Amino acid sequence: MKLLMIYCNKFTFTPRSKTLSDFPDYSESGTFEDSLVAFIQTEEVDMENEKSVETKMVKNLKWAAKKNNTQNVILHSFAHLSESKADPYFTKNLFDKVEKRMKNAGYDCKQTPFGYFLDIDVKAPGISQARIFKSF
Repeated sequence: MKLLMIYCNKFTFTPRSKTLSDFPDYSESGTFEDSLVAFIQTEEVDMENEKSVETKMVKNLKWAAKKNNTQNVILHSFAHLSESKADPYFTKNLFDKVEKRMKNAGYDCKQTPFGYFLDIDVKAPGISQARIFKSF
């Protein structure tokens, strides 16, 4: 798992092109403010340790959100952090589980459209805790 977390004053996306035909169509843009945006790449090895990866991901997201004083967390599939890639169905299922756990813990957690290349606009402050990378 590669997890790049960026605290954003503002994060905007617009679906540009669908890359995985089996996932739902999505055409709406989205804008989030005061949010921790998690750019996430699941790796092939993660499929063997799903529960452990899920737990570590939730713990890291909560920690980084707390560091940045936000309850807003955005999960974004970003398969450009490693050469190893997990199955997309595994990844989407993991995202759904993590989103549910984060919501159950009181966070406002959402996902960007899965299976799309997105136009994104990131406005992030120049502070150290606004950019955190974890690999596990």
